[in-house]
Amino acid sequence: MVYKKTAYTISKTAFDAVIFDLDGVVTDTATVHAEAWKRMFDEFLSQYAARQNLSFQPFDIDRDYRLYVDGKPRFDGVKSFLQSRGIELPEGQSDDLSGTETINGLGNLKNDYFLKYIQEHGAEVYRSTVDLIHCLKKHGFKTSIISSSKNCALILDSANLSDLFDVRVDGVDSEVLGIKGKPAPDIFLEAARQLKVKPERAVVIEDAISGVQAGRAGKFGLVIGVARTGDKESLLKNGADAAVEDLSEIGVKDDIEVIHTLPSALDSVNDIANQAMGKRIAVFLDYDGTLTPIVETPDRAIISEDMREAVIKLSHYCTVGIISGRDLKDVQRMVNIDSIVYAGSHGFDISGPEGLNIKSQAGTEFLPVLDKAEKELSEKLRFIEGMLVERKKFAIAIHYRLVNPEKIELVEEIVDKVASGYPELRKAYGKKIFELQPDIDWHKGRALLTLLSELKLDGGEVLPFYIGDDVTDEDAFRALKGRGTGIVVWDEPYETAASYSLKNPEEVREFLLKLVPLCKGGGYE
Repeated sequence: MVYKKTAYTISKTAFDAVIFDLDGVVTDTATVHAEAWKRMFDEFLSQYAARQNLSFQPFDIDRDYRLYVDGKPRFDGVKSFLQSRGIELPEGQSDDLSGTETINGLGNLKNDYFLKYIQEHGAEVYRSTVDLIHCLKKHGFKTSIISSSKNCALILDSANLSDLFDVRVDGVDSEVLGIKGKPAPDIFLEAARQLKVKPERAVVIEDAISGVQAGRAGKFGLVIGVARTGDKESLLKNGADAAVEDLSEIGVKDDIEVIHTLPSALDSVNDIANQAMGKRIAVFLDYDGTLTPIVETPDRAIISEDMREAVIKLSHYCTVGIISGRDLKDVQRMVNIDSIVYAGSHGFDISGPEGLNIKSQAGTEFLPVLDKAEKELSEKLRFIEGMLVERKKFAIAIHYRLVNPEKIELVEEIVDKVASGYPELRKAYGKKIFELQPDIDWHKGRALLTLLSELKLDGGEVLPFYIGDDVTDEDAFRALKGRGTGIVVWDEPYETAASYSLKNPEEVREFLLKLVPLCKGGGYE
């Protein structure tokens, strides 16, 4: 067992959600931003000084970045710094060519320098922050990411973090919704609104002075400052309740133990057999990433014949179901096995053998709104190369995996503008997708409990399993606590509510085959 130094504890009795800033808290992009700002400003300042016959005073990262730029929307940062030097430039237009001597032109040049670096090198991640997020999710906290950057989606995708957050509010949202930049608290308040939590029940984690000022102004229950350079005092003076040098110092609830690994389900079949003794087994699975590898587009996620045969074989001896974010008809077509239960659209639409057919009435009420939003999105996104708008019955998935990274900001802007016209829908996130879903409290955990009830598998004589690979599967793992077994499919360990782990779909197939003798009642040999 590994123990971590815990300076502060986030308790579930006191808080419901945690809101993270991106740069400097989740990703180490603050240094990249600072270098991009310095390169852009130094180029401009040297030319400006030469024209005005002034001495060249370069942009100072240690002073100018933190005072005038850090944490602010891009164009606000340009304006704030230039004002500090007594320089006035016209506002210009948002599409000004990079380097044009306007507020927008200089901001666009800085963005080009930043994007080039991220595309070439990716974003560095603070692993301790990711561990904390997984731990929070395990304990049932809602999480949000906020950023003044319009490149938030690109950065999260480059680091494979997109699906860690229930809500994201970034620079694109700020522009579309008219959100004021820090130190105004508006971006944090919008995140809390979308999370459906009161500010006093939410924690803000920030590394910028303007960010902790915003957290304090919004009257959030706890504001934690991250002082990676050791300057805790400035954060405490400007509104932080606590300051740490790294988020490994933050604990969740009263637990200070951090489990970095889980036992392999394949190596633990004897233990599982003991748990299953005298009980019926039911097995529920995610599809993408669990039964198939993650691929570039949804249509390429084809279940292998070996995996299909394993699922069919297991279904002869116990109830087997698939719970997927895919549309019901889509997942039925991809799997093509008649003997199992399917729950599409995260459980809004359920079908199975012997006439099983359950449709969420709440989900059905949203169909007309989804129809309108789908039509509008398809029309407004059709000119962007690589764009795919996938209509599921109870959701609309906007896939941008094949879109030029420079266009992702535009994609999100269009999605936000369309979503703002349909308050009945919420924007969710996945691996290089945006998704519009009905704005109601429904997830895979609720779908799993509904299935167990409808199939009369919710008694003590049944041992249900759920196997999944995504953050959305954590709701199902939590739903099974104390009554069943969760198995996470991962390539890298993190905090999870699951009890066992598997490495990939091939190990999932092996495990399903090892369950067959248990389901037949003969035990595992």
